[in-house]
Amino acid sequence: MRVRVVPLERLSPVMGEAWVDTGRRPFVRDGVAFVPVADGYPCDEEIHERRKYRGRGYQMVGDIALIHGRAPTAEETEEIRAWARPSAILHIRGYDGVMRRPEVTVLCGASHDVVHHEAGIIYRLDPAKVMFSMGNREEKMRLEAAVRASGREERCADMFAGIGYFTLPAGRAGARVHAMEINPASHAYLKENIRENSLTGRVRAECGDCRDLLAGVYDRVLMGHFDAAHFLPDALAHVRSGSVLHVHSIGDISGAIADACRECGMEAEISVRNVKKYAPGRWHMVQDVVIQ
Repeated sequence: MRVRVVPLERLSPVMGEAWVDTGRRPFVRDGVAFVPVADGYPCDEEIHERRKYRGRGYQMVGDIALIHGRAPTAEETEEIRAWARPSAILHIRGYDGVMRRPEVTVLCGASHDVVHHEAGIIYRLDPAKVMFSMGNREEKMRLEAAVRASGREERCADMFAGIGYFTLPAGRAGARVHAMEINPASHAYLKENIRENSLTGRVRAECGDCRDLLAGVYDRVLMGHFDAAHFLPDALAHVRSGSVLHVHSIGDISGAIADACRECGMEAEISVRNVKKYAPGRWHMVQDVVIQ
């Protein structure tokens, strides 16, 4: 396979260039990316095609491999280490409480701050300290497109900002974002990521309970937490006709959302979208709620 060698921090920006062979996937080794080159373009080197990986599933955040679900066997861990050559492998058993702190076992190496690139956005974090939502890439891009398509500078509230999963795409699309996060560790990374993505003048980050921090009226409210339904009365006190709420949940809760709106004297148009499979027979969903 013909490849160009690209610094890891340049991987996301180059993926849209004409020379990239989009039929093959790049891979990362020792802090650099090997990006397949389309026919007719010069390459840096030729490498042997890699055999297909058939081991235990994992996700890469920066150069750290994350395993979710049941605890892996020693053999599964070694397969991932040999294949991906990560600096560390972590088993994430879940995320605890309102702070969404990872319940983590370090299987090899040592966890540390990494820089993760996704759709042109930089996320800095330590995955042993804070949660990162790996499966929401399309939803982040859909949100960014919706904010940009509005054609105006929206005032946006992100009630559960984390390290900036939805805050950063919304800010990049032109919104003025009020980002709220209750976990001090996540809030610290959120502030770093605002700076990393040159959004300091567009995003205001606060640490605390979003119910105490909401202020004024918002054009768009991001509710990226599975318990978002419990916070609907607080969110609805800060919207008006034409405002949009994006309410995340496990399963369809559009009926409960409609009831909450009516209890606040509002009507809403609600559409439901699957984000990703959460468990057998259960879906992570988002309800787009347009206040009438």
